[in-house]
Amino acid sequence: MKFKYLISFISILIFLAGCSASYKELSTIEINKPKNFQEHLLSEYKKRATFEAEDMHDWNSAKLYSEKALKSLETDEIYPEEISYWKLPEENISEIRIAYDNLMTIYKDAKKIDPFNLAKAISSLDCWSEQQEENWQRWDINSCKNDFLNAMHSIYENLSAEEDEQETVNNKNNNLEDETKDEVTIVTKNENKELMQIIYFDFDQFNLSEVSKDKIKKFLNNYGSVINEYLVVGHTDTKGTNKYNLSLSIKRAEVVKEILINNGIKQSNIKILGKGEESLAIDTPDDTKQPANRRVEIKKTN
Repeated sequence: MKFKYLISFISILIFLAGCSASYKELSTIEINKPKNFQEHLLSEYKKRATFEAEDMHDWNSAKLYSEKALKSLETDEIYPEEISYWKLPEENISEIRIAYDNLMTIYKDAKKIDPFNLAKAISSLDCWSEQQEENWQRWDINSCKNDFLNAMHSIYENLSAEEDEQETVNNKNNNLEDETKDEVTIVTKNENKELMQIIYFDFDQFNLSEVSKDKIKKFLNNYGSVINEYLVVGHTDTKGTNKYNLSLSIKRAEVVKEILINNGIKQSNIKILGKGEESLAIDTPDDTKQPANRRVEIKKTN
């Protein structure tokens, strides 16, 4: 019996040594101002590893984050752990799988356009999954989840801005090719309707996360005093039928309208509109999932 305990004790020591070795190696690496995707990954995972090692003494999680941070020195092909890696509570699997799918959909484009927020989203999704697997520290679960959602919303906004910029360049080039015009006038999509705030949704959903609700509240705090009438426009991606997507876009607009009303905006001062898949932020083929297109735009109408 004593021999079995000894073997178990030695196994634990070996395990802890392996965990602490990767963290110790990571601790010697310092990047003050990350400049590219790999350096951002290293920085974000190091923060996670340090928290788990120093604050929580969770060496298993510290090992995972340390190894992913060190791996980022070798390659930029770093992804969040697949859902099957985690032992998640049944009621949380669907939400995290949707988050994983959303991230993987925009991964390639985000790496070029917004490497900082992509690195933050990847490490935060691992953190969210890890904390949800443990399922006892509600504050840490929400913190990692909100970090992920904020990073993803920033990516969607930057992807949409990149699309607008490319459209402007294309319009300019088309105008230059037209020899009958003496001047070039570039009109962006939002020039005639001042775009104030964008709220994003998960696939086939019209419920709002706490992050989205907070964004609406901050928007009202910043602009509510100068807006008399609001136009709330719902959108979808191209996955699904036109009829279904039109209905879904209206539901998304309605749920945002309710939040505006709950925050003191008169119902008579809010108009809603469902556009379905008509006005895409990111041009895609039909029947294509694209998180940046699943949105509601809150606009000032006067």
